[in-house]
Order: sequence, then structure tokens, then C-alpha cells
Amino acid sequence: MPHTQHPIEILRLNTCGSVDDGKSTLIGRLLYDSKNLMEDQLEALERSADITGGGQINLANLTDGLRAEREQGITIDVAYRYFATPKRKFIVADTPGHVQYTRNMVTGASTANLAIVLVDARQGVIEQSRRHTYIAALLGIPHLIIAVNKMDLVDWNKERFLEIRDEFEDFIPKLDVFRDVKFIPISALNGDNVVTASPHTPWYEGPPLLAHLETVHIASDWNLSALRFPVQWVNRPNNPTDPQLHDFRGLSGQIASGIVRKGQSVAVLPAGIKTTVKDIWTYNGSLEEAFCPQSVTLCLEHDIDVSRGDMIVGLENLPGQSSDLHAHVCWMHKRKLQAGKKYFLKHATQTVQAVVTQLESRINMATFEPEAAPTALAVNDVGIVRLKTAKPIVYDGYNTNRLTGSFILIEQGTNATVGAGMLLPPTEAVKPEYTDFAI
Repeated sequence: MPHTQHPIEILRLNTCGSVDDGKSTLIGRLLYDSKNLMEDQLEALERSADITGGGQINLANLTDGLRAEREQGITIDVAYRYFATPKRKFIVADTPGHVQYTRNMVTGASTANLAIVLVDARQGVIEQSRRHTYIAALLGIPHLIIAVNKMDLVDWNKERFLEIRDEFEDFIPKLDVFRDVKFIPISALNGDNVVTASPHTPWYEGPPLLAHLETVHIASDWNLSALRFPVQWVNRPNNPTDPQLHDFRGLSGQIASGIVRKGQSVAVLPAGIKTTVKDIWTYNGSLEEAFCPQSVTLCLEHDIDVSRGDMIVGLENLPGQSSDLHAHVCWMHKRKLQAGKKYFLKHATQTVQAVVTQLESRINMATFEPEAAPTALAVNDVGIVRLKTAKPIVYDGYNTNRLTGSFILIEQGTNATVGAGMLLPPTEAVKPEYTDFAI
């Protein structure tokens, strides 16, 4: 038997926090100290140090690529950086700290396994710290690191670190989402406790930031208990020169959750037709089984009318199906969200028309409490709304499945993405009444 090498795990993470807390500097420090920079990047950093004066390298320039970001010393857009160690690969999203860029933070954090919330040790926990922690919880990010930065500016005071930790621990349990929370005292500018342990924190017994990123357990983050396969494309090569492909018909897409196996009984929703998986294809041949988040092509035992937007599911742990939706929404547009407005709602692989029927509440970021019946949601507001779609969609609650429980709202006419939604759990599952093909 040939030896099969398992692929190195990929950890997706984002940094968030208030302005000037050091998010971009931290990522630059991770790249610099872990020796993940090319020679031309190092030369560009040295040139920028000569230009700005003082000869000190500005590590934030590794992520702040826009001219306005460099001139103002702030992060405006989401910047993605990639690096690797022998233990793990990383995709890092550097997200803005300003309140007016909360929507950018939502975008960068939407696919993350882990969030790093930076806190300035001098400022402590402020509203943006709470806001970003809340949004990380709302987006279902399972792992959280509170990085207390600029500890060198408070003389590495242990009591100050513990004060900030205690303040977070006072409200984090209310969010009831994170599987693990880690507090790390750091200096991103000087590199203390980022890649290597700091001699200034003999009272801190935990690992440096990178060591924790390399070892945090993410294998169980995916939902493997309920098969969800949104059909993205009906694969019909229609190749007359190849007898195998001439009549081939497969259903291509990404497995959103669960495991699919040859011979497994499945249902196609919303039609409610039951059939069996005949074969599973990938770029390198046929598989006996596949699991999320693999992209595969499924061949079914029976010739069923299946199209883009349909969903193939297992017969256990069924999803909901409804045209009446209840969801959290992060509003992203300067034109306010008001009841009665119509949008396109993109969910998984389909797009349907939808109308907002009710603004139920708006979240007060200072208290995390809902404020009932707002007249509108302004840009960067988070609220709970009810929507009505033109046809029923098949979905799960966001906390159960981040892919089948999320959607975006698109403004009709401009095609602008104006809102990101996280669906609340369906009130009832699909009734298991299928058209059953006898084999």
C-alpha cells in the first residue's frame, strides 16, 4: 500500500480590535519572526523605513497596502495574508478597527476558525472590544484569543493584564459560543510572546501566540453529523468522443457539512425525492466517501430532475424548509434597512426574491441587549429581522451550519451587497415524506 500523506491543516483567523491596537503590526510580526517573508518584501520594508525616517521598520506596511492606509496609519480594507509553519498553514484576515468599517470586519471574519481580539493594555476593554467580540460570537467563530497588546507600555504589569482578563470573562460567557478562550500578554511591536516567549512575563505560563495557533484543535469545527450538499452545477460533459462521458450526469458542489458515502440513501430537497448515491468523483478519480469541506461531483442512482440551488441531504438530522425566515442581520449600506423593502436573498447556491417583513430588534453593543422595534437599521447596525422569500429555502440555524445558515442581501437595481444574515434555527425540520424509488 502506498503511503498516503495527510494534508496540513489550514487555520483561518482574523485580527480585530479598536484603532491603533496593533492588528497590522501583529500580523507583520508573525510573518517577520516566523521567516515567512520573501527577500523583495524585506527590501520593501527597509525602503519604507528609510522614507518614513528613523530607520525603523513598520511591520504594519506588510498588510496595509492602500496608500490611504499608510498615510493615515489605519487599516481600511480587509487584507489577507498567507503563511505556513511545519505544523500548519494559515490564512490571516487583517480587519479594520474603526466603527464605520464594522462591515469589513464581518466580511473578513465570516470564514474564520479563530478570532484574535487585540486590546491596548493602556486603554483596556472599550466598546469596540465588546463589539468585535460580539460579532465574532455572532459569526460562530469557535476559538477566541484575547491578545493584550502594548504590555511594554504598562511595564508588563501582571495586575493590569488580569484586570482586562476579568472584564472579558464577565461578559464572554453570556455569548455562549466560544469553545475556548485564551488570554496572551504581548508586545506586537517588539515581538514579545508573539513567536517566541518573552522574558518580561515570567508570571505568564501559557505558550506564545504562534505556538497556540499551531496547536489549537480545529478538526472538530466542521459539522460531520448532517449531510448538506447544495448543488452548484449539473455536470454534463456531453463528449461524443468518450463513451464514458457521453452519458455522464453528475451534480457538482461543495459539501457544506456531513459525510457522503457510496450507496448512501439521500433525499433531494425541496422536491423531497429519495434516492441513493451511486458514485463520488473528484479531480483525481472516484472515492468511496467524502466529507466537508470537499468539493465533489455526486452521481445518483436514479435520473432525477435536479438543478442548481437544490440540496442533497442525509435522511438523519434534517434541515428546515420555509419561506418565513428569522435572522440576525449585519447591515452594510448607507441606505438604511426598513421594513417593507425588497431584496435579492442569496443563500448557498440559489438566489430568491425576499421582502423584510419586520425589524424585530437592534442590538445595543454596550449591553448586548436587544432594543425592540427599531424604525430602521443603519450602516454597521446588527439587528434581528423577519423576512419572506418568494419560494421556500432549505436551511439550518447558523450555529448548526455556517454555510447553510447564512445569506447575503443584495439591493435590486444596483446589485450592491447590503447585508449579511445569520439564520436562527428553523421551528421544525422537513417532514420526511419522500417519493421513494424502488431499486
